[in-house]
Amino acid sequence: MKPYQIRRLFGRIGFGLSVFALVSPALLVFLWMLSLSLKNELDNTAYPPVFIPSSFSLRNFIDVFEKNDFVTWDWAEIGAFGRVWFEMPWPGGYLYNSFIVTFGATFLALIFGVPAGFGIAKSKAHKAAALIMIARVTPGLSYLVPLFLMFQWLGMVGSLTPLLITHLVITVPIVVWVMIGFFEGLPNELEEAALVDGATIWQAFRYIALPLARPGIVVATILAFIFSWNNFIFGVVLAGRETRTLPVAIYNVLTFEDVNFGPLAAAALLVTLPVLLLTLLMQKEIVAGLTAGGVKGG
Repeated sequence: MKPYQIRRLFGRIGFGLSVFALVSPALLVFLWMLSLSLKNELDNTAYPPVFIPSSFSLRNFIDVFEKNDFVTWDWAEIGAFGRVWFEMPWPGGYLYNSFIVTFGATFLALIFGVPAGFGIAKSKAHKAAALIMIARVTPGLSYLVPLFLMFQWLGMVGSLTPLLITHLVITVPIVVWVMIGFFEGLPNELEEAALVDGATIWQAFRYIALPLARPGIVVATILAFIFSWNNFIFGVVLAGRETRTLPVAIYNVLTFEDVNFGPLAAAALLVTLPVLLLTLLMQKEIVAGLTAGGVKGG
């Protein structure tokens, strides 16, 4: 084997070991949480710990849905539209709340964030970009107190509306920051040619820049969805008993008397599952989009 081949082999081995060292803690935690969710409480509290029990059970997952309002079905709350078009009861509960808040916040973030990213990128407003980054890295607790006081004054605390609005604090900066990188990477000659031909700046954005930035929009959508879905701090303060999202609803599994690790792990897995599946299914788009956004055009 030639020296450069040996160096390449050791380089690959070192890279593989580095990836394993970074991924193994998270993977171990996930596998342990999966083990807890499939065991009975006797095995979960055994010492020494039992990682692989003699038998598995889905009882913990069933208890999550039976004893908590993760999903509810109420015919009384169904409108005529739901009966005619879906012919099934409209789902309620914490899962419904999470979908409404997350999809709503992601959609609104795209509506406002994509044009904002285009404007900041093409006008080279670096100070505005820096403000967006500051808004992104600022802890949510910094916004929580003034937002809570405002929504309390408006009498909106306990509904889904303040949750949807506050999640824009998370999703809009993500979308804007990702889209700035993509629009900066597009050649300026394309928009300039469209403007010379008589197009307005909005038409240049709509028919030229927007189609070319599709990979960036996909990445921004996925990241905004993940961060909104996983948000806990806004929901625990602003949501009411009936408007909690899934991360907050895990609290319902905890009791003052004891902690049932099986149902708790099952609930945590159910909350993690949509984000995990989305990340696995769209990982190629995420990598390709982030790579394309990191290459600046001339």
